Amino acid sequence: MKMSLVKGEQFGRRWQGSPQPFVLTKGEVRSLRGMGHVLARFQQSCDEVYRRSAAGSLPPWIAELLDTGKPTWMVELQREAGRQGQLPRVIRPDLMLGERGFSLTELDSVPGGMGLTAWLAKAYTEAGFEVLGGAEGMVEGFRQITAPGNVTVVSEEAGDYFEEMAWLVEAAGDGRGIVKAEDFEQADEVYRFFEWFDWESMEVFRRLAEDSVNGGVVLAPPCVPHLEDKLWLSLFWTPALKPLWQSLLRGSHVQRLREWIPFGWVVDPEPLPPQAALPRLGVHGWEEVAGFSQKERQLVLKISGFHETAWGSRGVYIGHDLSADEWKSQLGKALDDFSQQPWILQEFRETRLVEHPVYDADGEVMLMPMRARLCPYYFTDARGQTELGGCLATLVPADKKKIHGMNDAVLVPCMEG
Repeated sequence: MKMSLVKGEQFGRRWQGSPQPFVLTKGEVRSLRGMGHVLARFQQSCDEVYRRSAAGSLPPWIAELLDTGKPTWMVELQREAGRQGQLPRVIRPDLMLGERGFSLTELDSVPGGMGLTAWLAKAYTEAGFEVLGGAEGMVEGFRQITAPGNVTVVSEEAGDYFEEMAWLVEAAGDGRGIVKAEDFEQADEVYRFFEWFDWESMEVFRRLAEDSVNGGVVLAPPCVPHLEDKLWLSLFWTPALKPLWQSLLRGSHVQRLREWIPFGWVVDPEPLPPQAALPRLGVHGWEEVAGFSQKERQLVLKISGFHETAWGSRGVYIGHDLSADEWKSQLGKALDDFSQQPWILQEFRETRLVEHPVYDADGEVMLMPMRARLCPYYFTDARGQTELGGCLATLVPADKKKIHGMNDAVLVPCMEG
C-alpha cells in the first residue's frame, strides 16, 4: 500500500487514510449504475419545465422563482433559444447512505472532487482493488466532456480544487490546459470550474457566458444557472406540479426519484388559504413550523443556490440540532430572503452506521463506526449516453450529522462487495 494512502494526503488536502475502498452491496452498485440515466432525464425535464414556464405555456411563477436573485443579463441569456437542450454533461449527486437506501440531497453539475476521485481510483487500483469505474473511469469521463485543447478555467472561489483539477487535466492529455481565471485570456473551448454567483468577481465570467451564445466559445457546463438551484428538489414534490412530472418522466423514473429525493418544500412566505396546509407538515403556515419542538424538527433547511454559502456544507441547518431560538431565527431569515434568495426545507433522513477500517496515528488499522456520503460522477458522451465514471465515499465519525471532507473524514473510492 502506498504511504500516501496511509497518510491520506494529496493536492493540499488531508484526510484519514484507509487500507481499502468503501464496499457496496451488489444491489447498491446496480442502483448507482442506473441512477445516471434517471438523473439526466430529470435534469432534461427540469430544463423543459423552466423554458415552458418562461415562454408562458406553464405557470410563470416557476421560472420567476428560479430566476430570483439572478442578474437580468443572465436570465435573458439562459432563455435564449440556443440554450434549449444545452445541458451539463457531468452530474454528481450527493447521496446519504441510510437505512432506506440512498437519499439525494444535492445535484451538482459543477462538481468538485473529480481530480481527487480520479487519483484515488488509480491509487487503489494499483493497490489491487477493483473500484467502480476502474483506474481510468474518471479520466475517460473528463475526456468525454472536454475536447482536445480545451482549457479549464478555475475561479479564486474554487481555488482549493486547482491542484486536483490540474492533475486531472494533465491525465486527460491531448493538449488540454488549465488556468486561473485571473490569468485567462482566450480559448475556443472552456471547461467552467466556477459558479455563476461569482460572476462579478471576474469580468471574464460574463464574457464567456455571452460568447458561448454567439458562438465565440464552446462552454461547458453551459450558462443555465436555473439547473444549479436546489429548488428543483422541492419543486419535484410540489403538489401542483405532480401531473407535470408524471407527463415528462417515465413512471419508473418518477418512482425512483421519490425513493431518492427526501420530501421537500420551498420556503415561500405567501400566506395559505384558510383551508390549506403545508403538505405532510399538517400546519397552516411557517409560523407554526417555527414553533416546532425538537422532535418535530427532523428537517433540514438549506439555501437553494446562486450564493457563496450554497455549496459544501455551508448554508445547511439541521433543525433538531438547533435550539428553539436558533431554529426560529434561521427559518425567519429564510422567509425574509425569499425575494432575493430562496431556501428549501427537506425531511431529515438518518444515515446508517457503517464500520470501515481506518489507519490510526501509528499506522495501525482499526475499525471505526462511521456515516457515509457517496458522490458518484456521471458523464454524458456525445451520443447522449450517461455512464458512471467513479464514486467517492466520504466517511465521517458517527457523531457527525453533516458529512463533508473534514480532516477527520475518510475519503476512498467505492467498490462492489
